[in-house]
Amino acid sequence: MSRKRFVAALMRHETNSFSPVPTPLSSFGRIGSTGAPARGETAIRHYRGTNNPLAAYIDIAEREGAELVVPVAANAHPSAPAADSVIDYVVTLVLEEIRRGCDALFLDLHGAMVTEGYDDGEGELLRRLRAEAPDLPIAVALDFHTNLTRDLATLPSVLAGYRTYPHVDMYETGQRAGEALLRVMAGERVSTAWHSLPLLPHMNVHAPSRPPMQSIMDRARAAEASGEVMLASVFGCFPLADIEHVGISAVVVGPRDRAERLTFDLMQEAWDNREGFIFEIEPMQQSLARAATLTGGPVVLVDHGDNTGSGGNQDVMAALREVLALGLENVVAGPIADPEAVAQMIRAGVGADVEIEIGGKTDMPAMGLTGEPLPVKGRVRRITDGVFTVTGPMMTGVTLSIGRTVVLDTGSVEIVVSEDRYEPFDTGCFTHCGIDPSGKDFVLIKSRQHFRAGFEPIARHIVMVAGPGPTASDYSLFPWKNLRRPLYPLDPDIPSNLPSQA
Repeated sequence: MSRKRFVAALMRHETNSFSPVPTPLSSFGRIGSTGAPARGETAIRHYRGTNNPLAAYIDIAEREGAELVVPVAANAHPSAPAADSVIDYVVTLVLEEIRRGCDALFLDLHGAMVTEGYDDGEGELLRRLRAEAPDLPIAVALDFHTNLTRDLATLPSVLAGYRTYPHVDMYETGQRAGEALLRVMAGERVSTAWHSLPLLPHMNVHAPSRPPMQSIMDRARAAEASGEVMLASVFGCFPLADIEHVGISAVVVGPRDRAERLTFDLMQEAWDNREGFIFEIEPMQQSLARAATLTGGPVVLVDHGDNTGSGGNQDVMAALREVLALGLENVVAGPIADPEAVAQMIRAGVGADVEIEIGGKTDMPAMGLTGEPLPVKGRVRRITDGVFTVTGPMMTGVTLSIGRTVVLDTGSVEIVVSEDRYEPFDTGCFTHCGIDPSGKDFVLIKSRQHFRAGFEPIARHIVMVAGPGPTASDYSLFPWKNLRRPLYPLDPDIPSNLPSQA
């Protein structure tokens, strides 16, 4: 028997229509690093043994004795719509390898990628690949925040989505998708059922670990584990994309009747519990004043209005300004993305006392906000290269670089300032520069839910802080133009779009 030849590729970007951060092709590197995407053996070496779907594909290929080729692994931080050239680039490289011979294609995608010309970036990728390889077995692993379209649901042979948020099951998702594809290649026949609801959830309340999503995801997980269906995935959607197909959705792969019935049941439960997906917003000043009264630390302050992981610029200083005004002590804050300030402090050197403006370099026209730098005085305590390896449960084993990083000590607050953006899902962003966040009374970070992977275990208290920015929690602040309407909760009194029966 001739040796099989598998092709695996990664293309990930979560697109925020309101982000001021541009996304050219040059924004796409390997995960954890700027620069060019990883290719070939470099990609295999970088992803092997990490908590990523691509790592699972590598392991499956090696177990099966197949030749594995990785033509491209391209990842960018969440930001504004990407350049169309990203899709051109990835398609060209993947098709080159398919033409050389390919028994199966394994894709590690996000599911919420928008480009300047395509609302459905992953669907466009799949359309182009299917045009040349209509019968090729294709497995797709998708993020929990997928915005599902018909093409994304039906063009792969099989697909599986993350079942956690923070995403600590990325490897497992690749394993589920890859193993399912092998079953299909061995002759198992399945159908795909899917549905997308006109339901715009809030990201702070749609995690599968808590109601109302918890029981829905548990039902999907149980159906898959029992063999009722081959794969069952529920997607919370990425709600900050101003496109028509945003909404909670599900895809089930299995026998047709079972797949359709389960899809209907999952979506009916989501719709019946739609009020639970609304997030009650507490004003920022009120949240921080309440945090100041809490005893015992660390108190983790989570500024979710400027979250890199959802497309934030990571330099909105409103929350830190309020922390300083309240006089909070023994605080670590950051990382703040400000390459200009980093360069100034590096020139000053370790031990130098500086007066400097941090952050506020980015205007946010879609949100009607102007950047406001924060003037601070302090001493440059440390300078690092910004490189660390993730030890927490999300993306375990990945080596990250947040660019050159400086610790500025104001006396009451140690401010971590980096050249690159990073959502702090791992404490390494602080520990690599000599700061133990578990020893702080207050830890101010810019995140939404991924922080729970690394910071929830050390937190005595968690306070969600609704700061301003392009990932704000108040949906009424966004200039929506392209969402499907009616859409709950923007339009409260609407029927679901579920069929009368599955």
